[in-house]
Amino acid sequence: MNNAGVLRDNLLFKMSESDWDTVVNVHLKGAFLMAKACQKHMVDAKFGRIVSLSSSSALGNRGQANYSAVKAGLQGFTKTLAKELGKFGITANAVAPGFIVTEMTAQTAARVGMGFEEFQAAAATQIPVQRVGRPEDIANAIAFFTGEDAGFVSGQVMYVAGGPLN
Repeated sequence: MNNAGVLRDNLLFKMSESDWDTVVNVHLKGAFLMAKACQKHMVDAKFGRIVSLSSSSALGNRGQANYSAVKAGLQGFTKTLAKELGKFGITANAVAPGFIVTEMTAQTAARVGMGFEEFQAAAATQIPVQRVGRPEDIANAIAFFTGEDAGFVSGQVMYVAGGPLN
């Protein structure tokens, strides 16, 4: 499970090279290193499940050029792993959450000067199911991808965002 993540949000003209590099290294390089380390063990076992945590921000999000780029990159990385490793019994998929109630979204609310409850309520009005996501929504998607029932599912990105995204 590639789940390491950090935020260094800023508009492009304000973003430092260090903030760019930090986000790229944690998300993309971290996923590369994990997959590389696990690959041999999974190939030897003729079985494996790799799940990467992408984001709906992969579709673009103001003030998140670095984060959006790495989350889109993880989707391409996932599809490539699926093609390279499938013949060894290894699947690779990604989960792309929308707004999920986490410490990271609480920090975003604080950064924009909103209370977390108000921030969640505002987000829910933009989501077709009219609620924000919970960590267990993401855990359920991951459980599917790692289970036996998903043995013929590989190279997929599941958006867990409460409805279609624009």
